[in-house]
Amino acid sequence: MPLPDFILGFPSLDLPFPADVVTTRAIRSDRGLVVFFMFRQAMDLPAHSHKAQWGTVVEGEIDFTIGDKTRTYRPGDSYSIPAGVVHSARIAAGTVAIDVFEEPDRYPISA
Repeated sequence: MPLPDFILGFPSLDLPFPADVVTTRAIRSDRGLVVFFMFRQAMDLPAHSHKAQWGTVVEGEIDFTIGDKTRTYRPGDSYSIPAGVVHSARIAAGTVAIDVFEEPDRYPISA
């Protein structure tokens, strides 16, 4: 399911991943960051941690390891990553996910 045009009109983020692998659109407030991730190619997200994150899969599939538990998330599934918990993921090509980060400056907005 493609995202609506008004969401595609939101600014993108400056990510440490190539745009042919993942593209984004984002909304930022002083309290957090909402990101629409569109994965064009499969990718492995290395283990890392940060403040709290909540997300849901709109389309596709994510194999998430959160702490010491691995689970596959599919459309309609949501995940919650507490602050400071190490997590990693294998994300299938074609996946669309919405993530909400506790950190408003988690990623910079592209100029």
